[in-house]
Amino acid sequence: MQTHSWLVSVLVFLVAVVIAVPLSRRLKLGSVLGYLAAGVVIGPFGLGWVRNPSAISGVSELGVALLLFVIGLELSPSRLWVMRRAVFGAGAAQVAGTALVIGLIAAFGFHIAPTAAAVIGLGLAFSSTAFGLQILAERRELQSPHGREAFAILLFQDLVAIPLIAAIPLLANHGELQTNGQPLWLSALRVAGVIAVVVVGGRYALRPVFRAVAKTQLIEVSTATALLVVIGTAWLMQLAGISMALGTFLAGVLLADSEYRHELESNIAPFEGLLLGLFFITVGMGVNLQLLAQHPWMIVGLVILLLACKAPMLALLGRLNPRMRDVDAAKLAALLAGGGEFAFVVFNLAAGHDLLSAAQHQVLVLVVTLGMVAVPLLVLAAAKVPEPKAPRREYDTIDTGVPRVVIAGFGRVGQIVGRLLRARGIPFVALENSVEQVDLSRRFAGTDIFFGDPTRAEILRAAQTGKAEVFVLATDDPATNVRTARVVRRMFPHLRIIARARNRQHAFRLMDLTADPDDVVRETFYSSLKMAALTLEALGMSEEAARASVELFREHDEKLLRDQHLVYDDDVALRQTTREAYEELQGLFEADAERRRQAVTQDASSTVSPPAH
Repeated sequence: MQTHSWLVSVLVFLVAVVIAVPLSRRLKLGSVLGYLAAGVVIGPFGLGWVRNPSAISGVSELGVALLLFVIGLELSPSRLWVMRRAVFGAGAAQVAGTALVIGLIAAFGFHIAPTAAAVIGLGLAFSSTAFGLQILAERRELQSPHGREAFAILLFQDLVAIPLIAAIPLLANHGELQTNGQPLWLSALRVAGVIAVVVVGGRYALRPVFRAVAKTQLIEVSTATALLVVIGTAWLMQLAGISMALGTFLAGVLLADSEYRHELESNIAPFEGLLLGLFFITVGMGVNLQLLAQHPWMIVGLVILLLACKAPMLALLGRLNPRMRDVDAAKLAALLAGGGEFAFVVFNLAAGHDLLSAAQHQVLVLVVTLGMVAVPLLVLAAAKVPEPKAPRREYDTIDTGVPRVVIAGFGRVGQIVGRLLRARGIPFVALENSVEQVDLSRRFAGTDIFFGDPTRAEILRAAQTGKAEVFVLATDDPATNVRTARVVRRMFPHLRIIARARNRQHAFRLMDLTADPDDVVRETFYSSLKMAALTLEALGMSEEAARASVELFREHDEKLLRDQHLVYDDDVALRQTTREAYEELQGLFEADAERRRQAVTQDASSTVSPPAH
């Protein structure tokens, strides 16, 4: 039986991915490094299981085209306009400044030709979007000052990568007036014509096509149509003699405001991830470890030079942002100082058009890879930088009339309570321990909010809590809630406490400190009941029956909460009462359903019975 060589290659790729990528993610190094490591191991400079990486380079480049299509889908013109200052300010400054510095070093320090030096400068100016966003998400720093700045810079890099990729074939002509045997003006006209076809077709032809495909309700047809758009656009661009990535990006941008954007993205995502991983594997197979072994100091020195060129520029941009502190600027520099995946695309294309020699290409790929490896280590080091202690703002002086209600915590829950009280003309005082929340609330909600810690006795006295009638405990931290309830119960035993509970265990601890267990309100309980009622109605149950079922559940669960409060420290008893309550609830629903059937039967019989004479 003949063994197909392509089947063996596919098997090698899949085994390498299954082993290397999870291991890399477990080490918090990211999936990109996992793909690169897999390529290094199976490539000609590793174990030699795959000796001809160029044989799959055409398929793997389709992964880059799919990536740019997805990036285009995310870049709706309206979203880009909102972020224009950060994107075209910090992003443009970073790319231009870094490319200029590295390009000059390449040209005058290493005597590289000006065109190649410019390509090297721009390629090394890119940072890893996949790496950066993944690290920010894992550390929950996407909304931090340096996270938002990093996103804007990465977004501009993605944008500028498109024209750079498209321009490399033109740069390869070295200013000649002909390309592929044709006058340059005719080639430019052909490119403009193809781009016009993509723009017009994307705006006027694709939406009716997607509308017709959506009516079929066949997933495989939708997926085939999405792939047809991407591959067809890439083919048109190749006919024009420019990078297929530009066409797929334009197609994505044109469909960014379409109602089919999310469906397109979900259909493309599996192919994009797989083929992009294949691209990184082929890049890894080109990493020459023998070069690192032969010239370790040169390669390490170039990696350090790359980091030294990019990090100060990024730190300077961070400090120019008034919302960022020194420590934020250091985190930004650490996150984006390494190389990026678009550098591989740029350098592969430049080497294919003889702008870079094979030796230069191998060195650059190795430097970018090692620069990406350094990023997680730099991020960990930046996280150790001690943050300067901000001057502690003194608690507000509370000078107000006697309140009927004191609200501890003025976030999502406390604000709703306060708005209702204000609308009813009921005086209240709100205490909030977040300076930002106090300042924000005062801009919109008036001056009844004060910066203070509700767990401190002097703050409670200053708010005249002892003269109030109700204490609303609405902070979102369970430990703070319990501590505050304990202080209020000790100081003002007459005061009625209405407390917000996050879950059952939190509710049990608060029920120990409140006079009435019903004064403890689980924050998601009633909204969950509302959603359950809507779900039952959507499944065909009548509105009355759905409400009755939800009301029956509510009464049963509140009774269960009171019963479990007596034994909540006993884990065995809690499990036992939970099992018994589930069986009891099933019996209640069955009895309720039987009553409803009997009622319907009686109504029907009374309707058809002949009238008595």
